Amino acid sequence: MMNRREAIRLLAAGMALPVATPSALAMLREARTVVGSKVGSDTKLRTLNAHQEATVKAMAEMILPRTDTPGATDVGACEFIDLILTEWYDDSERSRFLKGLEDVDARSQSLFGKDFVGCSATQQAEILTALGEKMIAETEVVRNPRPARGDWSSRSNENFYSMLRRLTLTAYYTSEAGATEELHYEVIPDHFDSCAVQPVKEAPKP
Repeated sequence: MMNRREAIRLLAAGMALPVATPSALAMLREARTVVGSKVGSDTKLRTLNAHQEATVKAMAEMILPRTDTPGATDVGACEFIDLILTEWYDDSERSRFLKGLEDVDARSQSLFGKDFVGCSATQQAEILTALGEKMIAETEVVRNPRPARGDWSSRSNENFYSMLRRLTLTAYYTSEAGATEELHYEVIPDHFDSCAVQPVKEAPKP
């Protein structure tokens, strides 16, 4: 079984999206188990302060809101992000992420005269849309060479919102609720349906 440091490395670098292969998802789920399926649920945050925590939770919940399945907050996305910020990100990455949170509030103050967490859902959605457009634009302008396979942690110029989205999605889809209720992931499938050969119908006689 992988050790905790290796597990955190995989989770920090992982891209656990709904299109992840079963083997990749299984590896990331194992890593999540190593660091704890309920990351930070009973642990005080070590990097994010109270306001930053509220901002991350609000943004993560807008990325993956609660519907008929759990949302980002339900699976401890903020606690997961704090873990990565504390135990894996280097000083420059951590600083870039925290500066990004400051910029979100600055943008919110400029547009609506209040911090992001004080905005309405409509105003928050407007800000996230703008951040998404900025992320796409910066990705097109600064396109670094693709990192070696399996080494996504070398994205030294990754946009803040890209960092937040990646960590939120990884937190969600490696959680028990995200993997089982959203992706319907099964560690051991209960059955396998092989290709069924349909009987060939005879052509009608003339």
